[in-house]
Amino acid sequence: MTTAALLIVFLPLLGALIAGFFGRVLGERPSEVLTTGLLLLAAALSWWVFVQVGLGHAVFKVPVMRWITSGDLDVAWTLRVDTLTAVMLVVVTTVSSLVHLYSIGYMHEDDSRQRFFAYLSLFTFAMLMLVTSDNLLQMFFGWEGVGLASYLLIGFWYKKPSANAAAIKAFVVNRVGDFGFALGIFGLFAVVHSISLDQIFAAVPALAGKPFEFLGYQVDTLTCIALLLFMGAMGKSAQFLLHTWLPDAMEGPTPVSALIHAATMVTAGVFMVARLSPIFELAPEALKVVTAVGALTAFFAATVGLVQNDIKRVIAYSTCSQLGYMFVACGVGAYSAGIFHLFTHAFFKALLFLGAGSVIHAMHHEQDMRNMGGLAKIIPKTWAMMLIGTLALTGVGIPHFVGFAGFHSKDAIIEAAYAAHTPGNYAFWALVTAAFMTSFYSWRLMFMTFHQPARWGDAAGADHAGAHDAPGHDDHAHDHTHDHTPHESPLVMLVPLYVLATGAVLAGIVFSKMFIGTETARGMMDPHKDFWGAAIFEGANNHILHAMHEIPHWVGFAPFVAMLAGFALAYVYYIQSPHLPAATAKAFRPLYLFFLNKWYIDELYDFLFVRPAFALGRLLWKAGDGAIIDGTIDGTASTVGWFTGKAVRLQTGYVYNYAFVMLIGVAAILTYMIAGGIGR
Repeated sequence: MTTAALLIVFLPLLGALIAGFFGRVLGERPSEVLTTGLLLLAAALSWWVFVQVGLGHAVFKVPVMRWITSGDLDVAWTLRVDTLTAVMLVVVTTVSSLVHLYSIGYMHEDDSRQRFFAYLSLFTFAMLMLVTSDNLLQMFFGWEGVGLASYLLIGFWYKKPSANAAAIKAFVVNRVGDFGFALGIFGLFAVVHSISLDQIFAAVPALAGKPFEFLGYQVDTLTCIALLLFMGAMGKSAQFLLHTWLPDAMEGPTPVSALIHAATMVTAGVFMVARLSPIFELAPEALKVVTAVGALTAFFAATVGLVQNDIKRVIAYSTCSQLGYMFVACGVGAYSAGIFHLFTHAFFKALLFLGAGSVIHAMHHEQDMRNMGGLAKIIPKTWAMMLIGTLALTGVGIPHFVGFAGFHSKDAIIEAAYAAHTPGNYAFWALVTAAFMTSFYSWRLMFMTFHQPARWGDAAGADHAGAHDAPGHDDHAHDHTHDHTPHESPLVMLVPLYVLATGAVLAGIVFSKMFIGTETARGMMDPHKDFWGAAIFEGANNHILHAMHEIPHWVGFAPFVAMLAGFALAYVYYIQSPHLPAATAKAFRPLYLFFLNKWYIDELYDFLFVRPAFALGRLLWKAGDGAIIDGTIDGTASTVGWFTGKAVRLQTGYVYNYAFVMLIGVAAILTYMIAGGIGR
């Protein structure tokens, strides 16, 4: 187990170092094969660890080295492997290895493939560091590592201004959340005097209900710490108000989108809340905030996804919405349901992103769905994979029986939200409404891309101004042919889709009982604690996983009805009566523009923060630096120059001038001495 854990974590780092520093020497294909092979080996070991830990229910700790010792702070670099870690290892390495394999085909035209694969492996290593952390400093190291790697990957095509802007935006927005996360870590160290997870978990029960004074107010210690930690989760997992970086991350290559959205960065916040469940369980007010933010995010992102035309942005907002579901699950105490949805979501969301990449590849880097259509018969394999991903995302299944992956995990969260009895059941209704919108925009994507009449025609690819995905590719992507007819992707891109499709079909069926238990004939649940062990903490009053199976019968059918209604409406709008979308947008233009402009959150931030920052910068530049600093220095220099100029005129070089001055000086001295003598 020790060797396997070390290999899982450090094989991606080894691949990143070799491809990054020696890629130009090795060449493009060896770098691709090396990094992909190491990730496939790490994935195989992760599944082995998953089976071993899942059967043994034990916590393994693998010491790596002594790290930091300073006063009370004593930190060792140790890998913590329990059930929660094992689940995350499987998710991260499986999706990452498939993304590596897929990228061999997708990025075959790019001249910087060694750098790309090095970044991918570095991203994976940082996420593995995060999920295997045994202390908060190690977690923060991985936390910032995925932030760095995301910056490098989103801005991979650095000659493209929009990619650079998106990378900077992701980096800056995440710094806001990371500031809160860091403050939460500082707060825990201040009250616990340790950042080791075991010591924190042992100490926090004694802190329950204890306040501290801040600016004359009494503030609950654990609530404050939990909210600061959740602030970090909001940034990494793109929750409402800190979500703005996620859609712009589409500027990176499509495989990057799949890796960020399905397996790494955005899942870090959900993992962190589940990992620190002993803290959140003792801070019920913080959990209410987690629930509210998650429900709002699920609803908000779904509304924006309704009107997006970029195929990748539709899926990106879907990710944002599904992350909201996961946080609602954590907020109501159903941590295992949230992690279960994280697990299933990784398969079908990676499938959808890589499937979208296959469509973009077929359409010669076109991403606007309005320029697609009629592709079902031309790229049938990609269509079939996208169909499976859509069925999984929308939660197609037979209520209380069997269905695709999302059916088992998403419906469980909706049932838990109802069982939690939030005020007015707002969390339940927000998630059901989001499920309806998810179904609508998902089938809208399928119908516009594959089933409406073809809109690409003979001009497809002639104007690459809309080819947002690959700068540089436009100049040479089709030098070998002038045929712009869409084409199926190569096998190296399709095989990862087949594997992910298998997960999208079976992950819910196979792992539902293991992760969250199943309903028995008596309406109770088989215990799931046998699987999770101590990896997830549930307080003495947390009975949500039992309560969710005692809900009214109609609640279990609500997401099914929402899914069918979304499908039916999308069919009417985009197949039966394709004139309706334009008519509806015209009739409800203010609402349409509100959704299209993403609730004007970016514009609000631009007004509140960006413009004032630029104005302050100009003020400091023009008035501060220019007028005051430069003016003072320049004024002093000119004064000195005036005196110097006058003094220079005294230096004539003539002896009689100097003698005359000396005589005047002697006369002045004698006059002073004589006048002084008379005075006495």
